[in-house]
Amino acid sequence: MIETLSDRAVETARYIIETKCTVRQAAKHFGISKSTVHKDVAYRLRDIDLGLYDEVEKVMQFNKQQRHIRGGMATKRKYQLEKEKKSL
Repeated sequence: MIETLSDRAVETARYIIETKCTVRQAAKHFGISKSTVHKDVAYRLRDIDLGLYDEVEKVMQFNKQQRHIRGGMATKRKYQLEKEKKSL
């Protein structure tokens, strides 16, 4: 159970590292905002556990590099669905 901000930051970071998920996915999993997740893992965690911070930062940087690809894929799916609906 998460009792303090430090506990939440560590648990969130471990979840992101284990699942390689995005900040948005972590926020949904924990029922908190994206801003809270980002503040926990990008600021609070640095003061709590520098090694864990470095690991989660690598995952976040990878996700940042991939976001334009994910966005393009989402747009492609959107228009494919619209095209399928029109053909029905």
